[in-house]
Amino acid sequence: MMMKIFKKFQILAIIPLVLIASCSNDDDGSTPVLAPTVVGTSPVANELDVAINTTIIINFNKAMDASTINTTSFTVLAGTTPVVGTVTYANETAVFTPISNLEVSTLYTATMSSGAKDLVGISLAADYSFSFTTGVQIDVIAPTVVSTDPLDNAVAVALNKAIGITFDETMNSATFTATSFTLVQGANTISGAIEYANKTARFIPDTILDAGLTYTATVSTDVTDLAGNPLEVSKTWTFITGTTSGLSVVNLGASGNYVILAKSAVNNAPTSAITGHIGLSPAATSFITGFGLTDATGYATSPQVTGNVYAADMASPTNTNLTTAVENMITAYNDAAGRPTPDFSELGTGNIGGMTLEAGLYKWTNTVTMPSDVTISGSADDVWIFQISGDMTMSASVNITLTGGAQAKNIFWQVAGEVVLGTTSHFEGIILSMTGITLQTGASMNGRLLAQTAVILDSNVVTKP
Repeated sequence: MMMKIFKKFQILAIIPLVLIASCSNDDDGSTPVLAPTVVGTSPVANELDVAINTTIIINFNKAMDASTINTTSFTVLAGTTPVVGTVTYANETAVFTPISNLEVSTLYTATMSSGAKDLVGISLAADYSFSFTTGVQIDVIAPTVVSTDPLDNAVAVALNKAIGITFDETMNSATFTATSFTLVQGANTISGAIEYANKTARFIPDTILDAGLTYTATVSTDVTDLAGNPLEVSKTWTFITGTTSGLSVVNLGASGNYVILAKSAVNNAPTSAITGHIGLSPAATSFITGFGLTDATGYATSPQVTGNVYAADMASPTNTNLTTAVENMITAYNDAAGRPTPDFSELGTGNIGGMTLEAGLYKWTNTVTMPSDVTISGSADDVWIFQISGDMTMSASVNITLTGGAQAKNIFWQVAGEVVLGTTSHFEGIILSMTGITLQTGASMNGRLLAQTAVILDSNVVTKP
């Protein structure tokens, strides 16, 4: 067997989201408008020893206007000399293919200009550039399959399962299409979306699968690695569905009526923009600060809150409602903390920066940190529960991105310690904290802040999911 000449471990780079319009969620389900942004590259920025026959790939966070992804907007330079190549776009991925091998031991800079636009005509906020250095080798070895999820012949597979396949090297994400990665049940082809990140491609069905049936997944030899080497043999595997959709959501009860709910205080450094109700109990109205409240009967209002503000000392039935909500918040916390048999334990020893997290139950006995962007990927019916025994800290300017239809309302962060979301970070999901939650200056989130002590805000955007 030929020895592998070149094989390089690569991880997609994660780039912060850029918020261009802060349109709060209303009851109609509208969401903030985001500019398109680069969420991954291959090679990664500053990578060394890149194969000279590589292609250059840029991944976006949303579908783009293919007519704006071309040799004018996507360029590659060797020093100041342009590289001649072709540009293609598919599946939120732009691919630059040089017409000949790159030079050995040479620094290259790839740029996607702000001329690239999404489907509604919104441009990248700025040009995005990254550099890499070639080695001296040519990659001529075909990629191989490392694993599938579910495994071949698996039974009782969850009905909302995303179908995954992992390779031994970084693949050309643009080669994963509706014809190269398929799922069938008998003679019926299942429709769905395809995602690729961190050497893993995932097929996400448009609807949940039917119970008790046999499904067959196939990845054909049309998929290739970055050097254009195809999979040598198609990979086919089967599985049988069970009767349930895996994890069930955490029932928030009456606490789900609030976007922010705390027991001891809600403190705000103006100006914040909160969409949803705020509740505080057993503490009184005086422990809600920084909102410029206007009293009404049983509630208060604020120009910073699209919704009402409630505290335990307000007119009946507010006190009773809040008591129930706080009790339900604690019950929800205990439910999330008590879910057994985690799918992932001590992932990354608590450092989940740069990871793509699929649906499931996660458990850590230590502090969880996010020093770089995190992607949560799955379908609209998928559920995530994160059990964290220590603190949870998100660094400044870090973002959580949802892909594949994943919804913030189905993502639960159960944290025994303190939660800190860094300056201008963006968070997705429902935080159930036994201790305090602090949002530093300019942090935003789509979800709920449910704390058994205090919530501290500083010019934040908090939107109910």
